[in-house]
Amino acid sequence: MASIFSKIVTGEIPSYKVAEDADYLAFLDIFPLTTGHVLVIPKKEVDYLFDLDKETYSGLMEFSRRVALAIGKVIACKRVGVAVLGLEVPHAHIHLIPINSERDLDFSRPKLQFSPEEFASMAKSIADLFV
Repeated sequence: MASIFSKIVTGEIPSYKVAEDADYLAFLDIFPLTTGHVLVIPKKEVDYLFDLDKETYSGLMEFSRRVALAIGKVIACKRVGVAVLGLEVPHAHIHLIPINSERDLDFSRPKLQFSPEEFASMAKSIADLFV
């Protein structure tokens, strides 16, 4: 059975894409910890990040770096934090989270809510600066 992320890759489930190439996809987390919280995935469905083959893993990290640079240009933050949990969806993924303190990476905090228009605007702003 395909993961929810694989369904996003195929377009079965809509998302707010910020970057995409043949192998990777980045989209806004719809339950964000902070404004600009992005998920980055390989299009290849592999459950655990460290089970990815070396080439896919390295490519995912480079793609994530490029997305993080775009996020940092759009969202006022001290850093773009990185989190790898991987328990909630059986598809390797990286959280890129704009942070101003370590508390911003606390996944037990209440999630932010945005309108579809706010999500779309945020995604476009990041996508426009993705290189």
